[in-house]
Amino acid sequence: MSPDSTSTAVVTGAGGGIGAAIAQALADAGHSVAVSDIDLEAAAGTAKLITDRGGSAAAFQLDVTSSESVQALRSAVDEKLGPASVLVNNAGWGQPELFVDNEPAVWDKLVAVNFLGPVTVTRAFIDPMIENESGRIVNIASDAGRVGSSRETVYAGTKGGVIAFTKSLARELARYTINVNCVCPGPTDTPLFHKHTDKMQDALVRAIPFGRLARPEEIADAVAFFASDRASFITGQVLSVSGGLTMVD
Repeated sequence: MSPDSTSTAVVTGAGGGIGAAIAQALADAGHSVAVSDIDLEAAAGTAKLITDRGGSAAAFQLDVTSSESVQALRSAVDEKLGPASVLVNNAGWGQPELFVDNEPAVWDKLVAVNFLGPVTVTRAFIDPMIENESGRIVNIASDAGRVGSSRETVYAGTKGGVIAFTKSLARELARYTINVNCVCPGPTDTPLFHKHTDKMQDALVRAIPFGRLARPEEIADAVAFFASDRASFITGQVLSVSGGLTMVD
């Protein structure tokens, strides 16, 4: 699974935040990176950061809630970079508020982006991995999906679904030597975190034993590990990157 000139990694939601950091980490590891995001300009910005540092990357527009968009991405990546050997399902969305204040449209979007998005993208990209009997899939969930989170009830439910999806898919794809793992960020310095109220942000930071938010690059390091040969005998696992906030099995 060592990267070579034909090794392609696809990262969704890579226009900024954790996704951009993941794309850069995989480029540093030697992969050609398909930087995909619903905001094509943002994706292009990440791709430029990679190419300016001597890496290989190309930007693609992607709406993970659209099957047509996902299939178009698969075709474009195959044509421009070659079949993906690494897939990182990072794209996500959240709107922190009390469950009783949620509108059904919010539930629908949370499920469409955070759960069905990874399902749809994964299905589009796994056939060549199965044919080659090799591949790495890393899903980005959240510690909210492991232990729950106030003002993120349905969001936490979708991320819990991603965790279960990861484990079940890992069982199915193990026969093809495809590793499927999950990274669960804790509170991280991203735009989504700053949607919380100031009071909630302060409370979360105080609860972290290390006393600070994660940096996106620290989440990316965990993803790069799962995408590497160092994780060749690891599958179906969930790794929390939370500064000690969630110390549970």
